[in-house]
Amino acid sequence: MEDLIKALQILLKYGNPKYPTVCEHDILYIVGIDLKKISIEDINELENLGFNINIEESEIYSFKFGSA
Repeated sequence: MEDLIKALQILLKYGNPKYPTVCEHDILYIVGIDLKKISIEDINELENLGFNINIEESEIYSFKFGSA
């Protein structure tokens, strides 16, 4: 759970959407964050914490934290 909390704290620097997550087909998506604003350092840290970043598709998602 620590990795998820760390990731959310990083993402909080880039926005505070009212409904920041969607879980679909065992994938946790982060929504409402402009990926173009996220620093390279934070992208690398998010990836180390278990998130995938797809700039072209404007997606931040994780199989690690999805529903079971």
